[in-house]
Formats: sequence, C-alpha cells, structure tokens
Amino acid sequence: MAPSSLSVAEAAARLRQARRVAVLTGAGISAESGIPTFRDAQSGLWARFRPEDLASPEAYHRDPELVWQWYAGRYRDVMAAEPNAGHRLLVQLERQVGEGFSLITQNVDGLHARAGSRDPVELHGTLLSSRCERCGHVQPLPPPDQFTPPPVCERCGARGRPNVVWFGEYLPPDALSAAEDAFDRAEVALVIGTSAQVYPAAGLAAETLRAGGVVIEINPEPTDLSMQVQLSLRDTASVGLRRLLEPDEA
Repeated sequence: MAPSSLSVAEAAARLRQARRVAVLTGAGISAESGIPTFRDAQSGLWARFRPEDLASPEAYHRDPELVWQWYAGRYRDVMAAEPNAGHRLLVQLERQVGEGFSLITQNVDGLHARAGSRDPVELHGTLLSSRCERCGHVQPLPPPDQFTPPPVCERCGARGRPNVVWFGEYLPPDALSAAEDAFDRAEVALVIGTSAQVYPAAGLAAETLRAGGVVIEINPEPTDLSMQVQLSLRDTASVGLRRLLEPDEA
C-alpha cells in the first residue's frame, strides 16, 4: 500500500524537525555541474565501445591502457567541474541536522566532498583515487595536468587500477552496510537524481518506508519509486532542495 502523501510545506516541516536524515544522490545532482552520465560520457572516440568494454574487470585485464585512458579523461572532466547549488544545499542540510545526517552517493565525481560534505559514503567508489592491484592501497591521483596513467602504488610499487566499482563487482561491504543502516534509521530520507533502477542502492528507500519514515524523491522524470513515496518533486536537484530547505525563497 502506498504511504500517505505530503504537501511540500508538510515535507519541509518534517525535514526541519528530523534528527536523523539519510540522502541518496545519483547522476541527476551532478548534471547541473555539467557532468555527463556514465553512458553520455561515451561520446566521440568512445561512442563505439559498450560500457562493458570500458568498465569491467575483463576489460581491464584485456586492455588496461585503454581503460585508463577512458578513466583519466573522466577524471579530467570532473576536476574541471564545480559543485552546484544542489551540492551546497546538502551541505546546508547536513549542518542543520548535525550528527544524524548521512549522505550516500552513487556518483564517482567527488563533488559532494568538494562542496563541503563531511563524510559522503561513495557506493561506487571515486574517480579521484586509484587502488593498488597488489596490496589494495588507495591513494589520491595527482592533479589532472600532472597525471599520466597508470598510477604506481606509493607503498609497493605495483600498478593501480581505477578506484571504482565495475560491472560484475560487488559494492564495498562497509559502504553498503552504512547506507542500509542510515536509511533504516532515518526519520526522513531524500532520494535525489537517481533512476531507482540500480540495486542494491535502489532498495534503500524501502528501508526507510518499512521503518515508518518519510521518503521524498526529487527527479525531473518519474521513476519506479515515485508512486511509493510520500512526496515526489518533478524538479532538478537544486530547485527541489531549495523548495524544501528555503521555502520562503522558492
């Protein structure tokens, strides 16, 4: 049975009163910074490749140089972008809620941390670091203009791979556990700019609903989640967040 619906004003009030808030973000929040989605980034020279040809363990084993060229280009693109109003509004919400705030993202662009979010849980990893193939050490990549792939592990000297989750790989257990716990405990959960089709992230909102919490979706397009939540706003991330957090200005 679908939960009772809320008006924007009622949802904004619940958000102001909540002491435990969980947020899940997807590609939609970074679109306003000019970051293309994973598949949209496959343009130009990359258009002839399937996603699995560039983002899978098999692809990397077959041609690590090609895969690193792809990821180095994406790394340059995200570092040239800037956090937008949506990212900054979530920083504002985090300060408002305090310790009970959790930010979970499917994005790998690092924009939440650059906007000032304290400790975002990056379910799919990040383009901003590499992970050693031998010892597993994670280290930040050099600035884009100083980076020539592949990176070399500063601990053992082995080659590093992109520190992202590829097709056929599991999400980091600690990150997934933190996300599930945050949504299970949340009084209010926000699901922003995600299609709600990629599991297990797509199932997080159900944790909040099962526990009796409120779920608010912000997405310009309807998703599989839209009819299950108390409020679904057909807005971009920044506009929807402003309506909830700054109702007098929206």
